[in-house]
Amino acid sequence: MKPVVTAAEMRALDRATIEQIGIPALTLMETAGRGVAASVVGVIAEAGTGHVAVVCGPGNNGGDGFVVARVLRAHGHDAVCYLAVKRDAVKGDAKAHLDILERSGGIVRSIATPGELDAIGDVIAQAAVAVDALFGVGLTRPIEGHLAEVVGQINRARRVVAVDIPSGLDTDTGASLGEVVRADVTATMAAHKIALAAAPGFAACGRIDVIEIGIPTAVIHTQAVRAGLVEDSDITGWLPRTTPLDHKGTRGHCIVIAGFPGMRGAGRLAATAVLRAGAGLCTLAAEGDDLVAPDPVMTRVLTGELGALLHDKAAVVIGSGLGKSDSAAAYVREVLAAGVPAVLDADALNLYADNLGELAKAAGPVVLTPHPGEAARLLGSSSADVEKDRLAAARALAAASHAVVVLKGARTIVCDGTIEDEFCSINATGGPALGTGGSGDVLAGVIGGLLAQGLAPVDAARVGVHVHGRAADVLASVRGARGVISSDLPDAVALALRALSPDASPE
Repeated sequence: MKPVVTAAEMRALDRATIEQIGIPALTLMETAGRGVAASVVGVIAEAGTGHVAVVCGPGNNGGDGFVVARVLRAHGHDAVCYLAVKRDAVKGDAKAHLDILERSGGIVRSIATPGELDAIGDVIAQAAVAVDALFGVGLTRPIEGHLAEVVGQINRARRVVAVDIPSGLDTDTGASLGEVVRADVTATMAAHKIALAAAPGFAACGRIDVIEIGIPTAVIHTQAVRAGLVEDSDITGWLPRTTPLDHKGTRGHCIVIAGFPGMRGAGRLAATAVLRAGAGLCTLAAEGDDLVAPDPVMTRVLTGELGALLHDKAAVVIGSGLGKSDSAAAYVREVLAAGVPAVLDADALNLYADNLGELAKAAGPVVLTPHPGEAARLLGSSSADVEKDRLAAARALAAASHAVVVLKGARTIVCDGTIEDEFCSINATGGPALGTGGSGDVLAGVIGGLLAQGLAPVDAARVGVHVHGRAADVLASVRGARGVISSDLPDAVALALRALSPDASPE
């Protein structure tokens, strides 16, 4: 996984590089600025030649911007620095690079007051590229007033490149702090930041260019980084290999308890996904005499206790279209007591909205798959609170339930509550194509199918989320994000798994 760091973790990386490796801070800033300048040159090629407005603030982010302006001018580009604060607010290494810029013939124009911005702000708005070097990872207060007007001018440029992180984002949550720069490209230093990888911040970042500034990989890995961005290579490493001796009995039997009367489709979607994820056998169990399933799926009509239905089964998926009746609650309790690896989705989660801690008493491993509304009910908060800090919400759910938590939504998060390191994996696949009824039922089935094949719960969750999203991305490229429906997903999931499988032949 690609490391994803907080503001404090990034400062620790910088400090370790300066103090332990011996690279001076001034040199790190020079290297950072040169890396950003290289990204800007690529954007100029896309946007067309023209003015480059490098808008700088008072701190290290501004210092990087001074280097960007100098390097671009040295390569013949029309780059001018626009200083959004009084000159005496620029201190330390940033001040040193401001002085170097001016001594080398660079142009610095002040937009520190509303009047100055009114006089020349249109030049920024009409630039081929605006470089946002206002604030870096240390922003803690909203961008308001005059600085909000500066951000507005940056956002009007033909293309926008943000230095390290778009100004206006909270580094550790991705939440907006007042007005936010909307970047086409974000050139970030050394590693992804939470705001660049997780929702909602990632939507303001555009393409991410990670700039190597001299922080050794060994230094990054010695830090207690608590989040990572899942890559295709991770999925390949977690997936099981097939063997010539495989048969339906070796690939696991998953029971799907879902799709009760009035909600039959949820069960069929989950059951189909179980098999497309590679499980050998699937039984769809629900109440009501009209239970039907796709041909490869066995059925069992429930009339009371689950009893022997759970015996010797490799995994259970329960909750999609389950309802919240007394019998539904009893089925969930039986599953949790059986010790079988289980995926709890939808109504199975809602049944524990007032008693999340009971899930920690499950006899076997559990994977929870809440969307933000369900997560809010489990935590006794609101969907808005969950979305303000999705990693914190996932960690809170995992800690309280001792389960693997899959917090669905843009950039789905997986957190393993069976251990205490609070590490969150962030998934970058999937998007608006998943915004249709039944997509979550398919995801629950995919995770259950992977559990049935013997994957560890956290690996089944991470793989399931990634391939589910990748399947949606492929479908969206053909049908458009609004043309994908949930019944399209299981076949596409199988193709995504094939492409990522350790058995796949190189193309």
